[in-house]
Amino acid sequence: MSSFPDYYALLNCPKTADQDEIRTAYKKESLKTHPDRLAKATPEEKKRATEKFQAVADAYYVLSDKTRRREYDALYSTRSAGETTDAPGASANFFANFANMFTGAAGAGTGTGTGVPPTAGHQPDAEDTFADVFADLLRPEVERHAPWWAWFGALSGAGLGFIVGNIPGLMVGAVAGNRLGAVRDAKGKSVAAVFSELGGDQKSQILRALAMKVLGTAASAI
Repeated sequence: MSSFPDYYALLNCPKTADQDEIRTAYKKESLKTHPDRLAKATPEEKKRATEKFQAVADAYYVLSDKTRRREYDALYSTRSAGETTDAPGASANFFANFANMFTGAAGAGTGTGTGVPPTAGHQPDAEDTFADVFADLLRPEVERHAPWWAWFGALSGAGLGFIVGNIPGLMVGAVAGNRLGAVRDAKGKSVAAVFSELGGDQKSQILRALAMKVLGTAASAI
């Protein structure tokens, strides 16, 4: 019998962790394992990091949804300690054999960006999961200010986007500008201040993922 992935060990969190703790654990582990941190890595090191990053995303995808977590826990309880592992390869085997059991899950909006579980044998997209989870850094926490900056950001972004890429650029720029402006409206401080507690590598990883997500959203609307 192949090894069974220990998703709690992969996220470095207890089996009693609540949903907020699961999310926090994922943020921490995904930043630690993101392949972009290894700028000077060898191809083999990059490959191992990518596999670990994917396994961490798999763990979050499964444990962040109550239905998926319950079904996973039922399988986990039948395994002995010697059958469970935090090795990334075990996660790929798990999805190849058990992903079809998630077809009835409610979906937590993670992994594919649509809330739709992956088909049997297919793991969630790790970069998309990363962008989904960290999108809350640019999501207004409290609507306590008039949305002046959101409107100004949308107009400014649209103008710059049109200069760069005509109509498609206008749409992308308007979406990005609106979201950045909304941060200032809701949080009363600049976007830079929102990221002030993060390291430089972490900022670049998050912004890259969010940029790809914005581009994908805008492209689908065209």
